[in-house]
Amino acid sequence: MAQISLTTSATILPFNRGAKQCTKLFPCIPKRYGTNFALFASSRTKGVRFVSSGATGKNGSVVEISEAETVPRSYVWPDKKKPRVCILGGGFGGLYTALRLESLVWPDDKKPQVLLVDQSERFVFKPMLYELLSKEVDSWEIAPRFLDLLATTSVQFFQDRVKLLNPFDHLGMNGPSRSSCGGTVHLESGLLIEYDWLVLALGAESKLDVVPGASEFALPFSTLEDAHKVDNKLRTLERKYFGKDSPICVAVVGCGYAGVELAATVAERLQDRGIVQAINVETTICPTAPPGNREVALKVLSSRKVQLQLGYFVRSIQRVGNVEASEKLTDSGEVPGIAAEHDHEKYILELQPAERGSQKQILEADLVLWTVGSKALLPQLEPCDRPHELPLNARGQAETDETLRVKGHPRIFALGDSSALRDSNGRLLPATAQVAFQQADFTGWNLWAAINDRPLLPFRFQNLGEMMTLGRNDAAISPSFIEGLTLEGPIGHTARKIAYLIRLPTDEHRLKVGISWLTKSAIDSVSSLQSTLTKVLSGS
Repeated sequence: MAQISLTTSATILPFNRGAKQCTKLFPCIPKRYGTNFALFASSRTKGVRFVSSGATGKNGSVVEISEAETVPRSYVWPDKKKPRVCILGGGFGGLYTALRLESLVWPDDKKPQVLLVDQSERFVFKPMLYELLSKEVDSWEIAPRFLDLLATTSVQFFQDRVKLLNPFDHLGMNGPSRSSCGGTVHLESGLLIEYDWLVLALGAESKLDVVPGASEFALPFSTLEDAHKVDNKLRTLERKYFGKDSPICVAVVGCGYAGVELAATVAERLQDRGIVQAINVETTICPTAPPGNREVALKVLSSRKVQLQLGYFVRSIQRVGNVEASEKLTDSGEVPGIAAEHDHEKYILELQPAERGSQKQILEADLVLWTVGSKALLPQLEPCDRPHELPLNARGQAETDETLRVKGHPRIFALGDSSALRDSNGRLLPATAQVAFQQADFTGWNLWAAINDRPLLPFRFQNLGEMMTLGRNDAAISPSFIEGLTLEGPIGHTARKIAYLIRLPTDEHRLKVGISWLTKSAIDSVSSLQSTLTKVLSGS
């Protein structure tokens, strides 16, 4: 696709209506420049990509801006009278809030203009990242582009990173008036966005800085990029070990849902070619899971010969770069029992027992996968001579009231990983997709209520049950509405996929993915039948 040079060393990748839409968004741009206009005429810019989905439902435009410092430029909302809602983060909380706002019935003069900001161009259905490793799904099925999902809506989308937040609602501007500004958001591209209502749904990132060596040598598994890195690393190891007797050693740190699902998937993929070791500080796996799910998971892990190192935490991770270094460590007595047979990169994990009475252990691994710990991605606040701090807990999450508004900031809502909301027993709600789904519905409704001067609804989480994948054609589901019931194996696997198919963002995407999954299922069934018939005929 051709790139058109801008006067500020930027490039624009047109999607049908690029120039027209950008002219609408930035009325100050002279129309005579066509597509070769000065988007930030007098500014020095910092590298990001600008994306707009457009109110007409057509494809937007992408502007890539060169690396440098930037002078802030204000985003011009299409309508000066209608409420302005800025949503930071396009995960389950942010995207589904935007879609919820789009689905509600609004008075003509109060339907809000919605702007969604996310650093990625794709929404990621994170509970199904494991299926990328098992090759059950394709990337487009669980990671569609925001532009495609929002093509038939009035929601605008910017691909950018949030730099600073400057809320004004702490000054008392908490009414539904359309003329009062709730605050500003400063993006890394230099764009300054004024908003009336703000939604914080920026999610969280893996916390790798708690153990020496983890950030350098361990791979997290929480984003689409993480899944591709792990898949590529496994492919590399499979090629290196092909035809050799020594197994691939994979260490999974953490035995919560993420760790168990990852260990089961990797163990199934490697089969006899690998050894998977799962490490957990607790003396059991998935301590918060329903007993049925835990029992099924233990059975599956045992059948795939996953070695559980329970009651241990990782003290450090070091790299052994070659055979001589590994042998030297072995001879010195620091890492006894470690075989150094391969001339590629290996890692040494020192395990410390969580309780006294046990000996420390040393593990060697070709790949270390990290699934424990996370930190919220809330933006920094712009320096101000008046106090306007967001109330945060120890995890960096914003403290909210029961309506999901940030305490002390009536124009800011927070949900998902960005929110620290407690249940009726005083316990923090888990940072799961199910919680974010439900909070998005309430956030959308409460924004409608706030804009229309109606009472807001308190959020009440309804646990519908818990699901976990355990590999191809294997899963465990414990629905909350039937006590003691656990669906496992192919039945659980099918039920889980149907549940997640229903939860995909839009009808159009659900239809495409549903057809794709049915086609794959039919092909697998025919292949399995053909294989069975071949075995029967060859045996006879």
